[in-house]
Amino acid sequence: MIANQLSQRPALRFLSQADKARIQHAVMEILEDIGMQILHDEAVALLKKGGCKVEKDDVIKIPGSLLDKALQSAPRNIPIYDREGNHVMDLGGRRSYFGTGSDLLFSLDGQTMARRDSVLDDVRRAARLCDALPNIDFIMSCAHPTDVIPQRAYLESFQAMVENSTKPIVTTAESRDDLREMWEIAVSLRGGEEELRSKPYMIQYVEPISPLKHPFFSLDKLLFCAEKSFPVVYSPAPLAGATAPITIAGHVAQGLAECFCGLVLHQLKAEGAPFLMGMGPAVMDMASSQSSYNAPEYYLGYVAAIEMSHYYNLPSWGYAGTSDSQIPDGQAALEAALITFLSTMAGANLNHDVGYLDFGRTGSLEMIVIMDEIIDQMRRLQKGISVNDEMLGLDVIREVGPGGHFLTHDHTYKHFRSTQWRPKLISRTGYEQWQESGSLSLLGRARQRLLEILETHQPTPIPEDQWLAIQSRVNKFKNKN
Repeated sequence: MIANQLSQRPALRFLSQADKARIQHAVMEILEDIGMQILHDEAVALLKKGGCKVEKDDVIKIPGSLLDKALQSAPRNIPIYDREGNHVMDLGGRRSYFGTGSDLLFSLDGQTMARRDSVLDDVRRAARLCDALPNIDFIMSCAHPTDVIPQRAYLESFQAMVENSTKPIVTTAESRDDLREMWEIAVSLRGGEEELRSKPYMIQYVEPISPLKHPFFSLDKLLFCAEKSFPVVYSPAPLAGATAPITIAGHVAQGLAECFCGLVLHQLKAEGAPFLMGMGPAVMDMASSQSSYNAPEYYLGYVAAIEMSHYYNLPSWGYAGTSDSQIPDGQAALEAALITFLSTMAGANLNHDVGYLDFGRTGSLEMIVIMDEIIDQMRRLQKGISVNDEMLGLDVIREVGPGGHFLTHDHTYKHFRSTQWRPKLISRTGYEQWQESGSLSLLGRARQRLLEILETHQPTPIPEDQWLAIQSRVNKFKNKN
């Protein structure tokens, strides 16, 4: 008999070890010889104390030894907990989790296919939907509410998410001021600052400005996260052909250098604080000047960045479920499934933007429902193939023999549920059954499921005393702004 073997999880790779070493060398050269513009006094002081050179126009050159030290001190795994204190994610390795994106200016009406300005209720509805979907692991706001003044929009969106889902939240904030309020709310929900440190519930998303510029508000939020030791994503969004080289290798090298400038600062502020690396490798279409989320060059740059995260052994920020299409059509399904497949097989950790359409400007709740099922299918693929005596079934094949069948065999009964993935939304019926059930398209079935969830699902409520404390904090912030 053939000896038992552990299943080999499938993995996707585009870079050789030599490629990765050359990219790493380029990253070091950008940091050491070209430098970064740092527009924050405390950040400059930290870098100077760490041994960096400060040149004119606030450009600072970072020695490779400082990056090496930061790479060593940053955690290899970041455990994440939900609102109730349950351990739900481990960010690191090749483990993949999926969630929505943030701050979309427009929301799509699934019946008319017309977009409209996003409002705060869109944040609430998206959070409640995601709370019910089993393959959405974390949430972001989905919408940027135009019915709330800008200074209050992020905090009120955070409150809406907290109230409508127990799942972990990736936050965006205008400044340290509203970020601090979100952190205080998370502290009160967890029962104390140390409890929140040990069981992080929120993750902050921060961006520098490409090329090679780190503005005050970005660094201020980054340093606050380090000080409070809650996880932060520092992800540049260099646009190939506009704010980064058009070539894929140069695009990736610049993005990683910008990210690692943040890593160095973050670890200088608080060694060992949790940090996620990443970049948004958007591509400017030279024919239309549009920034594409789903060009092949985007996919290549993105997977290269994820491969580099494994090279450095750091938790990664990823993408999934996005499309450049304006509506949830065939193009949307193709593009969203493809980038989700790439993220899963490349082993990206925290994959956001599920439900994004129209180059990251419009959100679709129906698309989130569709992607919940596609993510489930991708997770089945990620499990790979188990090869052992039981799975090979040679005794069963011998028993059935030529001309027999396996339909009623105990081996089939034993394994068909664990072997076969079953869809809940994707159609696997014949034409007649499809017709009898209403002749609905995938989008129609998704809308039906969406309405059912919004009508029936009730998230776990926040205890009244905690809700009153949260409301009080939000009201005080509103009165100041």
